[in-house]
Amino acid sequence: MSLRVVLAAILALSLSAPAGAQIPLFIPIPRKAKPPEGPRAPPPDLPPAEAAVWPFPAPDPKTWWDDKRPKASEAADPLGGRRMRRGERLPSPDNGVDASTYRLWGMMPLQWQLVRGDEMILELWTRPSNSVRQTVTRIVVRGGDAFVQARAGLACCEAGIGRRVGFDEQLPEGAAARFRALAQLPLWRSPRDVRVEQPGLADALCVDGTGYDLTLVTAGRSAVLHRACDPAEVGEVGEVLEAMLGAALGRDGRFDVIFPKGASFAGARDAYHALLAEGGRLKPNPDARAPAPGAEPAPSAEPDADTPATAPSRP
Repeated sequence: MSLRVVLAAILALSLSAPAGAQIPLFIPIPRKAKPPEGPRAPPPDLPPAEAAVWPFPAPDPKTWWDDKRPKASEAADPLGGRRMRRGERLPSPDNGVDASTYRLWGMMPLQWQLVRGDEMILELWTRPSNSVRQTVTRIVVRGGDAFVQARAGLACCEAGIGRRVGFDEQLPEGAAARFRALAQLPLWRSPRDVRVEQPGLADALCVDGTGYDLTLVTAGRSAVLHRACDPAEVGEVGEVLEAMLGAALGRDGRFDVIFPKGASFAGARDAYHALLAEGGRLKPNPDARAPAPGAEPAPSAEPDADTPATAPSRP
C-alpha cells in the first residue's frame, strides 16, 4: 500500500469523526539495526583453561574422557578402521622411524597400516643438512582413490615438533594410476644406501645437501631408499620425488616455502643419466648406515664467551 493511500484514509477518518475527537497522526519510522558487537575479551580473572575456550564453557572434568570427539577425515587415515585377518601381518619397513616419531608428527604410524590387494603407501622424508626444517609426505593409494598427507616442522631441540603444520587431502582422479606405475619402477630393487662411482675419480663425501628417504609399502612387501647430496644419487629417484612433492605443493604456503625450487628434479635426473652415459654407477655405500629419517641432530654446545656467535644457516 502506498503512502498516499494511507494519508487519504487517515484524512477521511479525521473528517468523519465526531467533534472533540482526535485521531493521532502517527506513522512509525523503522530504526536502523545496531551493528553486531565484536568479540569481547575474556574476564581477567578467568582460569587459563576457561580463557582458552572463551566464550564457551569449560569442559566438564567428569565427562572429558567419555565425550564424543569429531572423527578425523577419510584423508587423514584412508586405511583406518581395519581388523587384522587370520594370517595377515602388519608391514615392517626398515626405515628406522618408530611409531612414537610418527605420532609426534600427527600421522598414523606406517607400521600400523594394513595394506591389502593392490593398495600401496609411498612415504618421503626430507632432511636438509643445514636446517632443522623437515617434511614428511605420504601418498596412500586405495582402489581408484589416492590421498596425500604432508607435514612440515622444526625437528630439533624441543619436546615436540616445533611450528608443525600439515594437511590431509584427496588427490584428483587419475592420481592412483600414476603412483601405481611408480611402484613398478626398477629403482625399488636398488641398494638402500648408494655412493656415486665414476671411472678414475675418488668417491665423493657428502657434506652439504638434502637427504631424501623413500619408503614403498605394498601388500607383503616394503622397500627403503636413502638418497642424499650428490645430484646423480637424487636423480635416480627424481621421478618419484617430483610426483610426490608435486601432489603436496600448492596446498599450504608454509609447506611450499621449504621447497623454493618447487617439485622439479630435472637437473638431478640429467646428472644421473650423464653418470650412466660416462660409465659410472651407483654402488652400495660401504660406510655406516645413514641416520633414521626422523632422527634429530643433537643440540650443539654453547659457544665460548670470546667466540663470536655465527648466524644460523639458511635452508
